[in-house]
Amino acid sequence: MESEDTKKIQEMKTDLNLLLECLKYQMDNPLSQKEALVTIHSICQQNSDAGVYFREIGGLIFVQNLAKSSEHSMVKEAALYTLGTVAEQDVYCQQTLCTSELFEDLILFLSNDSNTNLKRMSVYVILVLVSNNRIGQTLVRETGCIKVLSQLFRIGLSKYELNLSDKNVFQNYQLWSSVCSTLCVCVNNPQNDENQRLCCSLFPHANDWLINCIKPEIIRPICSFIGLTLANNIYVQKYFISVGGLDVLSQVLVKLEFDSLKTLSNAKLAVVVIKTVDACIADNPTFGEILSKYHIVSKLLALLLHESLDSEEKCSIILTLGHCTEACEENQYDLFKNNGLPLLIQALTESQNDELNKAATFVLYNCKKITEKLSLSLRENAFDENEAEQLKNINMKEKTIEEYWKKAKEILHRIERLEAEGNEEKIRREKFKDDVSFVNINIQNTLKHLHADSIGEGPKAEDEDKSQSRKLQSCKSHGFMSKACADDGQMKTLLKSANPVSACYRESRQNETLCKANSSCNLHLHEETTFGEKRFVSQSSNCVFKDPNPIVKNRRQQLPITDPFTLCSDIINKEVINFLSADSYSKMFKYRCSGCIAVGKSLNSRNFSKLLHSCPYQCDRHKVIVEAEDRYKSELRKSLICNKKILLTPRRRQLSNEPTTSGGIKKRRIRKNFTEEEINYLFSGVKKMGNHWNLILWSFPFQQGRKSVDLAHKYHKLSKHPKCAAPLLEEDLSV
Repeated sequence: MESEDTKKIQEMKTDLNLLLECLKYQMDNPLSQKEALVTIHSICQQNSDAGVYFREIGGLIFVQNLAKSSEHSMVKEAALYTLGTVAEQDVYCQQTLCTSELFEDLILFLSNDSNTNLKRMSVYVILVLVSNNRIGQTLVRETGCIKVLSQLFRIGLSKYELNLSDKNVFQNYQLWSSVCSTLCVCVNNPQNDENQRLCCSLFPHANDWLINCIKPEIIRPICSFIGLTLANNIYVQKYFISVGGLDVLSQVLVKLEFDSLKTLSNAKLAVVVIKTVDACIADNPTFGEILSKYHIVSKLLALLLHESLDSEEKCSIILTLGHCTEACEENQYDLFKNNGLPLLIQALTESQNDELNKAATFVLYNCKKITEKLSLSLRENAFDENEAEQLKNINMKEKTIEEYWKKAKEILHRIERLEAEGNEEKIRREKFKDDVSFVNINIQNTLKHLHADSIGEGPKAEDEDKSQSRKLQSCKSHGFMSKACADDGQMKTLLKSANPVSACYRESRQNETLCKANSSCNLHLHEETTFGEKRFVSQSSNCVFKDPNPIVKNRRQQLPITDPFTLCSDIINKEVINFLSADSYSKMFKYRCSGCIAVGKSLNSRNFSKLLHSCPYQCDRHKVIVEAEDRYKSELRKSLICNKKILLTPRRRQLSNEPTTSGGIKKRRIRKNFTEEEINYLFSGVKKMGNHWNLILWSFPFQQGRKSVDLAHKYHKLSKHPKCAAPLLEEDLSV
């Protein structure tokens, strides 16, 4: 038995080789080429391994080139049909043929003025390449093949009245139905959203055919195309409804339900339309409101009573009922009016199909919701009109009372806010009064000291005081008073000092240095204020003696300021300003890091470190840099002292983990003979996968260390010596 199988395999291989040679050497004889292609097709149909072997010997690519280059239409048709059958049986053949070049050739066959059979064979090849293949779906879209198929869908049938007895009409209908099937595969199995959006442009044409030709030959392919294009795509569903597709399906369903009483085939055809309607409203039950115009629920219940329908068809009807009544109250009332509940309960009790039971429970659950709504509406209607008016009045009163309460709460909240703000203002005023009284006391104390010092000076001191008071008044006009009043805390500290005159003297000395450094200030004002300060300090402290200002003649003398409060406040304000400016500038110039100041100089790693080490005032950032550098240098010295040698470059790592000898030469692998199990694995893998050695190596448990090259060498050795491999093959085939 095993020997017969091997003989058949060898005969199949020799037949395919001879047929391929016949195709190559009979290029001028189209009849012999057609017969050879038909024979290859029959061999591949009888033996599943024949297509794999035909691909391995290069026959598949040769037939593809033959279909492209041959001038005879019969050879092209036979070649395309052979390619389609081989690709339909083997996935590897499908992947080999799934190229953009082949799709472009098929587009040429479809767009040219070729005969109908050649177009049918081209559409058949596209159907095989796209089926269960996302790569094929992508190539159909990218090469523009799906647009050509859409055009064939539009112009395939020219008249709404089909006369299939006519040969030409029948051939055109076959081409059109195969185009519909191919478009269904392009949009679904697996689902492809982009192809669905491209194919939704055909909905208006499909609606025209459904309205004008209610025949099973037209309704079945169009409904399958619409249902698969709509499936799980809300965008396409909305477009279909906007075009009026759901209205058209409802009208067709009403006609078929009316004719189902006469013929059983119309009932079966109505179920096809029902499945398409369900695909349209399953994802969005609100679309069921459109069906209420045509009373579809009553039609579905009538079809549910039809005896010719099986359990699967009834299950699809009940599912559509559930989606219709899920979100539409009109359909729900239609279900109650037409005694839908008893029918569903009867179907639930009599049937033994789980899917049908689930669908019936889904509809009953929707009915439960309906009854709850009805009970609530009945309770509301049970009240009299007077009671309803009383309830309305009570509700209005309650609403007005609630609004009044809300307004009263808001008013109370505002009153509390105003009271809190008033209390805060009172506290601030009291604090301000205390501060003012404290300042007045301090001013009176300073005035006493000033009067005591000025008594023993004589008329010169009075003249000097007059000039000083004039200059201080001019300073006040320039805005020094407003600046000094901003810092009340620093004014208090100055007033608490024991000797205000000596403090004024110290601050005047600091102000002299500040005026020299700061060139951006107004020189005129500073010269006047500093000059007045020097004159005042010379009179008060008796430490520095200067000549009085020269008297200018013909100048109108001003009366001196005799108010002690004004005089003292001007002096204190000026001294506070001088103290604050001198303190900030002295800190700015004295305590600056040399690393921060040195901007624009030519610095490098050596002189910058010296600059930082020489600076007595370092900022936090440069202090961290200096400490890190010192720490690194100390560690480097220690390592030099201990090791006396430092490796600055890393050692080269050994890249490969393979065993090597002392001289660096790789060791040879240990020889492992193939066991009988491994040889059986090898032959079974070649039988299933061909010469894909990596796949065979990964699929079977070979010994550790085997490589794909080892499997290839072993298989070629065994194929050269078939006597050694024959017993092993027999064991493999028996298994």
